[in-house]
Amino acid sequence: MDLWQLKIFQKVVELEGFSRAADAVHLTQPTVSSHIKELETHFGCQLVDRMGKKAIATKAGKLLYSYAERLISLADETETAMAEFLGKISGHLAVGGSTIPGSYLLPRVIGEFTKRYPKVKVSISIGDTEQVIRDILDSHLDFGVVGAEADKSRIDQKQLLADEMRLIVPADHKWAKKNTVDLQSFLKEPFILREKGSGTLKSLQKSLAAKGIDLKSLRIAAELGSTSSVIQGIKSKIGVSIVSPIAVADELEAGTLKSLSIKGLDLTRNFYLTFHRDRTPSPLAKAFMEYLEEQFAGESFTSRF
Repeated sequence: MDLWQLKIFQKVVELEGFSRAADAVHLTQPTVSSHIKELETHFGCQLVDRMGKKAIATKAGKLLYSYAERLISLADETETAMAEFLGKISGHLAVGGSTIPGSYLLPRVIGEFTKRYPKVKVSISIGDTEQVIRDILDSHLDFGVVGAEADKSRIDQKQLLADEMRLIVPADHKWAKKNTVDLQSFLKEPFILREKGSGTLKSLQKSLAAKGIDLKSLRIAAELGSTSSVIQGIKSKIGVSIVSPIAVADELEAGTLKSLSIKGLDLTRNFYLTFHRDRTPSPLAKAFMEYLEEQFAGESFTSRF
């Protein structure tokens, strides 16, 4: 038994499959199967039941998994402590971002960070909030920045930045010259909804719920899968929508779109540093998270950009 085999076993259990685990650890499926077989030989029992395309941990496997998590976490903590002691900040960092943080916030601050640490490469994966959280849990990402609170027991979050969403309408819309619209008028207007899993959608649901309003009360004209498609839908006059002003900054400056507040509806939401509760961050991940907190301490997203 070695730590690498335990990491492979951990992936097989978490992803419930040999092929998915093989993709996650960049090995072939036969190699993953061989490592699991070696572990089973070492312990003298079956650790995984092969049920069609699924791989499910046996009772012995579940016991080993609990210890594997602790051992891997302790090994990561050891690596981090030693690297910090030696002052080593280098390598590749995989960060996830929901649409607004991933497209607008993170790209603006990476440059200065890589100037501080020239041996660092940062890659950003953009998806909805739920996808980013899944990728963190599956160890595809070191951490993420998302626009909604998670309800996963193995996820921790720290508030990073506030964002005040706005109602966005075309420049020739009947409300274009207003600064505010009342809530009842808003509920009667054709509305473009973001897809399930979107942080924007979750924040809107929360804001409406605080006023005792269900999402179904909206006059939904379309449901679209990205901020950019929502913006195009507004321009094409499918309906109005709730969008972060940073996503339409160019259009607002050019006057092709207008932004309003909705009287009595609080559209403020937060962006959260989001990371695995049981995984010790690498020195690089820890340094970048601290850098983000330093950059955005006490500021709102809209006031900064």
